[in-house]
Amino acid sequence: MKIKESAENYLEAILMLKSKNGNVRSIDIANYLNFTKPSVSVAMKSFREEGYITVDADGGILLTEKGLAIAEKMFERHQIIAKALMALGVDEETAYEDSCKIEHDISSLSFEKIKEHLTKHNIF
Repeated sequence: MKIKESAENYLEAILMLKSKNGNVRSIDIANYLNFTKPSVSVAMKSFREEGYITVDADGGILLTEKGLAIAEKMFERHQIIAKALMALGVDEETAYEDSCKIEHDISSLSFEKIKEHLTKHNIF
């Protein structure tokens, strides 16, 4: 089953916020993604039902193994594609903005070839 781009963005945001803040709440996600709290609450309910997250007793959002796998995949794609664009001369801000769009649509084969090329040339 292919997960939607918006879900990938939510899961990646949870991973990034967890890494930065240690704890993630719905309001943190809403602020980070510039979404409304009700929109985030609806998404989190769906993610909980689909097994991508759990919520602890204090309301903290935790990625399950299934959710973490998707979040890490998106994060890796985001970072590597941005590095590739910067290696081509794109400024950092634009590279990260564009990589956020590309990461969802690029094939696994193309992504792996970009990653291999960057590794071979010690670009990251």
